[in-house]
Order: sequence, then C-alpha cells, then structure tokens
Amino acid sequence: MKSSDIGKSAEDYLESMVILKEKNGYIRSVDIASFLGVTKPSVSNAMKRLREEGYIEMENSGAITVTEKGMAIADKIYTRHKKLTGFFISLGVDPVIAEDDACKIEHDLSDETFDAICSHIENIGKANKSKKK
Repeated sequence: MKSSDIGKSAEDYLESMVILKEKNGYIRSVDIASFLGVTKPSVSNAMKRLREEGYIEMENSGAITVTEKGMAIADKIYTRHKKLTGFFISLGVDPVIAEDDACKIEHDLSDETFDAICSHIENIGKANKSKKK
C-alpha cells in the first residue's frame, strides 16, 4: 500500500507520532491532539482507524506504538518534511514559512520530484565542498 492510499490526515497523525516519540520518548493521544491542534475526539477516531488498519497498537494504559507498517509511512513523510523544510530555508525562505510549506506539499509531491530535489541538494552540497578546498 502506498502512503498516499491512507490519506493525508492519517499520514499527518503517523508523522506526529514519530515526532512526539522522538521528542518525548512516548506517544499519548492528548499530546497528538495538542501537537496537531485537533480535538481529543478527532484523535480517538483517527487512532481507532489506524489501529484497525494495523498502523498502530494501543495499550490499555493509553500508550501508542507505531507498527512497522505505520513506521514505513511515518518515516517517509517525516523525511520528506525535514528535507523540504531544509531546502526551502536554503533558498532563503523564513523557517516558519518553510516548515508550513513543507507540510503542505510533503504528501502530494511525487517520488520522482522529491528524488530530483534530493539529488539537487546533494549536488549543491558537493559543489560547495569543492569550492571550499
């Protein structure tokens, strides 16, 4: 299943879980709601759907774990987010705007275009290293 098959909202939830796990060491619904600026009932509905589809597991304590299936999607989206944000900042875009713009396009950008951007970033890095020598 391609990540785009699960929808942007589900991708955002999975991405937020990876970010929260990285930041806090754990994932809780209340933190997801706060992070995404959504209501607790919205998070509950999303968690139910993600659990039923095998993207997450939830313990009785409320702790959330992203499964391998969910992590594959979350990592892809989070990687896109970080690379695009960095790229936009390198173009001179304000970091807040760069972050917001990356969030808007990380889901819709084709793999081909994303790979081309990554290659471009890599080539610029190589060129800059050559200039410094």
